[in-house]
Amino acid sequence: MTALDHLVYAAPDLAAAVERVAERTGVRPAEGGPHVGLGTRNHLLGLGGRSYLEIVGPDPDQPEPAAPRPFGVDDLAAPALVGWAVATADIDAAVTRARDAGVELDDAREMSRRRPDGTLLTWRLTPPLPGVRPFLIDWGTADHPADALPVVPLRSFVIAHPAPAALRAELAALGVAPDVRRGERAGLTARLDGLELGPP
Repeated sequence: MTALDHLVYAAPDLAAAVERVAERTGVRPAEGGPHVGLGTRNHLLGLGGRSYLEIVGPDPDQPEPAAPRPFGVDDLAAPALVGWAVATADIDAAVTRARDAGVELDDAREMSRRRPDGTLLTWRLTPPLPGVRPFLIDWGTADHPADALPVVPLRSFVIAHPAPAALRAELAALGVAPDVRRGERAGLTARLDGLELGPP
């Protein structure tokens, strides 16, 4: 069983992006924590239910990472909605089903971060893919981040793609059926109360 887990809003300046979201929505995102070794950290905002918005950007308290920061953070000139995650309770089985349906996903890998209160969160995910296809995430027995976040309801989430029917078929293999519409170029758009997020 799968569902929208979170949207990824990446920014070249994390503090500025957090301020923008807080000003537009009237709700301040909660500090998440650093992704040690990746050179990033995040802030989180609940979207209702077990879904949330991840605002991610460079962590000035970490040294420059050995590899490029995830989600294309190093190449962004302005904040953008760059990815989304699909939750699953058995990520290995979900990867197998996707591959059987012709959707190529890499094996899941372990991830972790420590929250400001000292709690260590661990999860598994498939490496994010370029474009508008989602990655899979499995929180296992960890507390879900959305359970204790301030909330601004997600009003819409739309995926634009030049070949919407083909993309819908791929997403169906992952167990999700988001709003996919024809567009000249692929991109993600989300609307919250007071805030619209779009592609780079």
